Amino acid sequence: MSEPRRTALITGASAGLGAEFARQLGAAGCNLVLVARRAERMEAVARPLQVRHGIQTTLISADLAEREAPAQIHAQLAEQGIEVDYLINNAGAGGGNLLEDRDFDAHARYLELMMLSVAQLCHLFVPAMRERGFGRVINVASVAGRIPRAGGCLYGPSKAFLVHLSEELHLTVRQDGVNVSALCPGFTHTDFHAVAGTLDMKAKSPKLLWYDADVVVREGLAAVERGKPVWVSGRLYRWLDPLFQSVWTRRLFRITAP
Repeated sequence: MSEPRRTALITGASAGLGAEFARQLGAAGCNLVLVARRAERMEAVARPLQVRHGIQTTLISADLAEREAPAQIHAQLAEQGIEVDYLINNAGAGGGNLLEDRDFDAHARYLELMMLSVAQLCHLFVPAMRERGFGRVINVASVAGRIPRAGGCLYGPSKAFLVHLSEELHLTVRQDGVNVSALCPGFTHTDFHAVAGTLDMKAKSPKLLWYDADVVVREGLAAVERGKPVWVSGRLYRWLDPLFQSVWTRRLFRITAP
């Protein structure tokens, strides 16, 4: 008798890294629960995967900047009898400027999306993984969470939270068959920079800093299987990361305002 398919819940699944996670996990035979705001784009991701791999897909339109969204997702899946084996917390955005943008409600919604929704989804889904003795959680962080820099003061700190959350979660649940990993990409070829309005920066930066989405996702999935609580994606960034973290060289890499 063949084992039942695993199920992967992927947030921010309508494009970019989320869509690539769907493609790779679908190709591995996982049923998919895709969560994003853009239903039509999710359908465009899901449809060919259903046909090609014979998997089941469940699409949930939700805005994770809304406090009630994670609980609604959990309740819907419980009602449908869907158990989540892989939780990929990928949804995110570029963020504003904490000091210059004076609408703090917008900042609060941003932090809800970037941090609280991730913590709540872990709170809701990880206990059942522990009970079943298997689970894989990837929280998509960033190299920006590994080193302080002048700027908006929201994106980097929110990603740093995901790194530390993942490390502590992994230490807490690894003995129960659940691996948790913070995936820290550097610059990645997705539509993120078009949405964030930073295409000029992308065009001017060296090509060696950029990695393809399929490489980032493949490395992230391999790292969580190996039980790596933090994985910096891309050989260049893995070489630089120890320098970012060293007390002897960290101050040299701080990026200050002009």
